[in-house]
Amino acid sequence: MENKEFTYAGTTLNGFGMLFLNLVLSLGSIALFVLAIEYENWPLGLGCGLALMLSFFLWAGFIMLEPGEARVVMFFGKYVGTFTRTGYFWINPFTTTKKLSLRARNLDAEPIKVNDKEGNPVMIGLVLVWRLKDTYKALFEIDSQTMAANNAQVGTDVKSMMAAFERFVRVQSDAALRQVAGQYAYDDTESRSDDITLRSGGEEINDQLEQKLTERLAMAGIEVVEARINYLAYAPEIAAVMLRRQQATAIIAAREKIVEGAVSMVKMALDQLSEQDIVKLNDERKAQMVSNLLVVLCGEDNAQPIVNTGA
Repeated sequence: MENKEFTYAGTTLNGFGMLFLNLVLSLGSIALFVLAIEYENWPLGLGCGLALMLSFFLWAGFIMLEPGEARVVMFFGKYVGTFTRTGYFWINPFTTTKKLSLRARNLDAEPIKVNDKEGNPVMIGLVLVWRLKDTYKALFEIDSQTMAANNAQVGTDVKSMMAAFERFVRVQSDAALRQVAGQYAYDDTESRSDDITLRSGGEEINDQLEQKLTERLAMAGIEVVEARINYLAYAPEIAAVMLRRQQATAIIAAREKIVEGAVSMVKMALDQLSEQDIVKLNDERKAQMVSNLLVVLCGEDNAQPIVNTGA
């Protein structure tokens, strides 16, 4: 996309020097105008009046910029550049300027409800760091009036302008977050351990979210510094059900480990009894011993042994 922003190249003078000259012109014109009236020198009075009007006109050319700010300069509606030099300056009074902030701004979006890839409603939120990069696109490629909340008018001061951009960023962030969240499942519910999910995706999900935001905000000249998912949970209406399913999955996984360990221990016990010739067991006694050991090892309650003293 073509970059239409460029640096203002018009006449620029030191603001303090012009301030001194304009004060001299204003005070001198007033003093000479008073003398012209006193001595009834009307040509001198007319000249002093014109000089005083000129000094009033020159006051409109003073601008001041702090670090991290810029002024978009227009000459009778035509864009003539962006002024970014820090300090106090004087430029052509016929130009009009709009101040914008180039500093990084933070957006902590409230969690929104979206449907994941499997259709489950989830609550997801993000934190976004952004800043203006292209002032031309910011002012002329999008309509700032439509970005104002409740159809309010956007003023020319930097606060109202940046508030309009914040609303634009918020709306586009919402759309990008819904787009990314709809492509992935919240978590692994089947045997798809290799699939990326919202809960386990981590940096890959955040990178894709940042890419989608960059594509959407580029039209407004906005640069995405960082975008991260900072809240992720099931929606309240299914949270309890999903929690029980997660608990069941965890219990099954734990049982599998317990059974696997119990079988290994039973096999080890039988092998050692046979190798050390401690006792000879027939198939029926082996089956009974395996059954008892599995019950003891896999049971949740503590075993209560019974000592058999009979023959």
